[in-house]
Amino acid sequence: MAGMDDFVSDSDSDYTSYWRDWFISSRGNEYYCEIDEDYLTDRFNLTGLNTEVQYYQYALDLITDVFDLDCDDEMRETIEKSARHLYGLIHARYIVTTRGLAKMLEKYKKCDFGKCPRVMCHSHPLLPMGLSDVANQKAVKLYCARCEDIYNPKSTRHSAIDGAYFGTSFHNILFQVYPALVPPKTTERYVPRVYGFKVHAAAALVRWQNKERGEMRRRLRKMEVDSGFAKVDGEDDDEDEEEEDEEEEMMEDAMDHNPAAVVQYRGAGEVATLQ
Repeated sequence: MAGMDDFVSDSDSDYTSYWRDWFISSRGNEYYCEIDEDYLTDRFNLTGLNTEVQYYQYALDLITDVFDLDCDDEMRETIEKSARHLYGLIHARYIVTTRGLAKMLEKYKKCDFGKCPRVMCHSHPLLPMGLSDVANQKAVKLYCARCEDIYNPKSTRHSAIDGAYFGTSFHNILFQVYPALVPPKTTERYVPRVYGFKVHAAAALVRWQNKERGEMRRRLRKMEVDSGFAKVDGEDDDEDEEEEDEEEEMMEDAMDHNPAAVVQYRGAGEVATLQ
């Protein structure tokens, strides 16, 4: 674990000149990108933060490498804590700028934030996000653009990061600026089976969901709107329609011969839908 001692020399000025290098290289801070010097020194970018951080000016001086206060260890530790908090709040603003998005994009491409644990997402890279823009409310979460779900970080060090240091909008803004990065949504999903046969209740639910998805895709196609869903291997819209028509015909025939069985079958599907 990199510590401040790794950057300490004989003078306090050398000690403070490496604060951001130490912070970025410390274990548990891999989600952060380095904020440009000119962004930190532009007071317009820091508007309103002075009321949210204790010892704001000292913390800013420490971050910008001009800290020269002669204080005891307890005071320095307090200022250090404020500096970390201030850096996180500034970071949330910086990563939605052009430079910040570019830096986070490089980290995203290298999978610095981890990969989606969902098997059907095939290790798609994740992005850090917050559930609140207010500090000390929610810890950071990881967002997968493929399944559009969020996950907890694996490391306890990362779980301790405040979600407000990334904000609720960053991951969406990134895909707005770089639309080519938006992955195709897949209909691939796990289907429960017993000795190779689909479990009845689960299978009924899947059939209902597939039918609803097919109808939605047909409506979008008529409106000439791209659904954004990738086709599963061998999937074809026309084949889906033919299979649905055949299933309806079979249900009508079954209704003529055994209405009670059809009612029971459909009832099981409705129950499965509610589960």
